[in-house]
Amino acid sequence: MSGGVFMARAALIVLITFAVYLPVVRGGFVFDDYPLITENGMVRADNGIRLFWSGAGAADYYPLTGSLWWLEWRMWGDQATGYHVLNILLQAVNAVLVWLILRRLNIPGGWVAALVFAIHPVNVATAGWISEQKNTLSMMFYAVAILLYLKFDADGRWRWYALSLGAFLLALFSKTGVVMLPFALLGCVWWLHGRLRWRDWRRSVPFFALSLLFGLVTVWFQYHRVLRGTVFRAEGFLSKLVAAGWVVWFYLGKVLWPVNLSVIYPKWNVDASHWVSWFPGLLLAACLALFWWKRKTWGKPLLFGAGYFVVTLFPVLGFFDQGFYDYSLVADHWQYYSIIGVIAVVVAAGAVVCRGIGGRGRIVGVLAGAVVVVVLGIATWARAGVYATSETLWSDTVTKNPEAWMAQYNLGLALGKAGKISPAIAHFQRAVQLKPDFAETHNYLGTALLQAGKASEAVEQYRQALRIKPDYMDAQINLDRALARETSGGK
Repeated sequence: MSGGVFMARAALIVLITFAVYLPVVRGGFVFDDYPLITENGMVRADNGIRLFWSGAGAADYYPLTGSLWWLEWRMWGDQATGYHVLNILLQAVNAVLVWLILRRLNIPGGWVAALVFAIHPVNVATAGWISEQKNTLSMMFYAVAILLYLKFDADGRWRWYALSLGAFLLALFSKTGVVMLPFALLGCVWWLHGRLRWRDWRRSVPFFALSLLFGLVTVWFQYHRVLRGTVFRAEGFLSKLVAAGWVVWFYLGKVLWPVNLSVIYPKWNVDASHWVSWFPGLLLAACLALFWWKRKTWGKPLLFGAGYFVVTLFPVLGFFDQGFYDYSLVADHWQYYSIIGVIAVVVAAGAVVCRGIGGRGRIVGVLAGAVVVVVLGIATWARAGVYATSETLWSDTVTKNPEAWMAQYNLGLALGKAGKISPAIAHFQRAVQLKPDFAETHNYLGTALLQAGKASEAVEQYRQALRIKPDYMDAQINLDRALARETSGGK
């Protein structure tokens, strides 16, 4: 392929990616964009970069991502457009890198697979959500590390190995969700050579060492900075193992049929004592075993794609506790690194079938690819519009998952900021019903009631917030104000 053709195809990926994400470009900040970026003291501090790299006060040790936010805030401030444009650009670059990886692995249909990755609706949860720049940024270095390692594997020049290791380190500094990269590298080598040599295992040792180190750092930060002794998944190992089987199939379903996507999915209750609960995991194990058995023939691509998908999902299968498990066991942005494994297999299978048809196969392949891209593009355009504002995001989530207390709470906040006090009160009240021990909901419900002229009811909500969280200063200040209003007859 000539340089001109390559650049034209790469530019087309970028243009299509920006086209389908236009609705979110015009949007604002949502969910944790505020505490992580616009209201983050370290982002605003002059010495913020030093603070991020020292790990002082950060919830997670992602210093490269924090440094990027520090720079962006100085360029864009509280205007979300610049953050969105950069995040979408990173998404497009990542798609081009995926294409290059698939080309080097000689996987058919690589360009189409990369384009599908770029515009897949599931990835709106990464490319359309500013705080998930940690995903797009880490994925860029992750993909570069794979490309450089494959180049090293091809010509044996150690400078490519060193650069690959350096790129992996930058990926880990962006987000430690990439810790499974050593397994991905071994999988790529196995795919190319049909076996793993001792030297391949030896060469992987530094990569595994970095994974272990940063994995331990992440666990420490989660336990001491995020969870702080709180346990969101108290069930035993067997229950987590059973649930992991469900998680993999859930993600696979969303890749193949990306409908009813949500920021917060209903939280499952998986009972390990019921044998039916084991079926998804046992079926998964059986499929992988079958692919391994047939690895010399038709099972090889399925084993490579499915193996990559499952292995890279491992950090989010539920074995390590994290705060988001308070809401759900799954999240669209958690399969960002993994999704390409399934996409590549499906697209490659389609490409092989079309080639087998003969002369008309190319026409069939082009038409089928165009239909898939158009359908996914329309779905992603619609999903990107959902991420445009907090109100649209949480309205969509509440519609699909009305039992999500965090969604009810956040929708109440968004409606309250927009001056829609009556509906805000209704959603805060529902959030209180779903999770009565969350002090912040009582506080904001009190504020909404006070704005509605219901001082006595507001006082009770502020008092409830202080019963739950006695040192809640905002609730105390609001309570004093509400008592004064109540004493003056509501004036």
